[in-house]
Amino acid sequence: MSDRSFLDWPFFEDRHRDLAERLESWCAGNLPVDHGDADAACRGLVKSLGAGGWLAPSGAAAGERLDIRTLCLIRETLARHDGLADFAFAMQGLGMGAVSLFGTTGQRGWLARTRAGAAIAGFALTEPGAGSDVAETATLARRTSEGWVLDGEKTYISNGGIADIYVVIARTGEAEGARGLSAFLMPADTPGLSVAERIGVMAPHPLARLRLDGVRLPEDALIGAAGQGFKVAMTVLDHFRPTVGAAALGFARRALDEAMARVARPRPGGGRLADHQIVQGHLADMALKIDASALLVYRAAWTKDRGAGRISREAAMAKLYATEAAQEVIDMALQLHGGDGVRTGFAVEALYREIRALRIYEGASDVQRIVIARALG
Repeated sequence: MSDRSFLDWPFFEDRHRDLAERLESWCAGNLPVDHGDADAACRGLVKSLGAGGWLAPSGAAAGERLDIRTLCLIRETLARHDGLADFAFAMQGLGMGAVSLFGTTGQRGWLARTRAGAAIAGFALTEPGAGSDVAETATLARRTSEGWVLDGEKTYISNGGIADIYVVIARTGEAEGARGLSAFLMPADTPGLSVAERIGVMAPHPLARLRLDGVRLPEDALIGAAGQGFKVAMTVLDHFRPTVGAAALGFARRALDEAMARVARPRPGGGRLADHQIVQGHLADMALKIDASALLVYRAAWTKDRGAGRISREAAMAKLYATEAAQEVIDMALQLHGGDGVRTGFAVEALYREIRALRIYEGASDVQRIVIARALG
């Protein structure tokens, strides 16, 4: 059983502690799932999470705010049990984050469906030539008498190919660079939208390259105001970056659990690996990195929940440290497993593949360093 003492920290209220306990029980009875068919697994997880009520916090009702501590607790817990379950939950929130924060009453009809697990969401931001630098977005959106026409490509889109609804960032040209972008709500069955390529990665998740060829959207597909797409995207990331750190924290806690169980086993020649001081030192370092990560993640979440306008610095610190630290914790857990650490079927091998992408998506580690440095003034 993973350390749960952090729930007593003053960052949390009783409702958070109650949620964590209820979710732990749900996970014990429902996770992990078979990852053999990632598409089918994600579809099933979205339905299962929706039926259990766990997707409700992934979006905010009109007039309400996202509870970032709740999002972080859910992601940490799901990630500790099943990385694909964390992915399924996270994308319902990130995919519809723009609608939660800026959507109209009509657009919120989709939000109601994603929160219930009746529809799958995607966030189409990244492009072949615009990864960390959103200002380089090249997908074009032209205004017409009937609305908008979009042309371009998006890549590495999570839930690409299985999503029912996407939020798309495109260039509308009000100004150069970041000031000329807008956000749109695009149903997956819109004519002109196609899956150009399914992308396979080391930890299987539904990913795709999308092609937009004369995609026609009505005027009311615009989320927020024209020219505010960069603001929309960055506000969404500001809310959800701490949750990436929380997912990394869940992976790290699972790695420490696996390592402690491994080194506690009696050895054929007597004694245990846990009896060696060098192993104890490694375990201590792992525990230290986990607690430091948790403090940064839940500080960021608590700060936002208290009403802070922007938490770019706190979110960047949480994501950067927690993801980098989790990589180190998992690597040491794998090392303590010896040859079994790289064998398929062992939890640490799966964790080693799962953690790597978290240091890239929603702003790579070096981008987070830039955000932190700029915040220092």
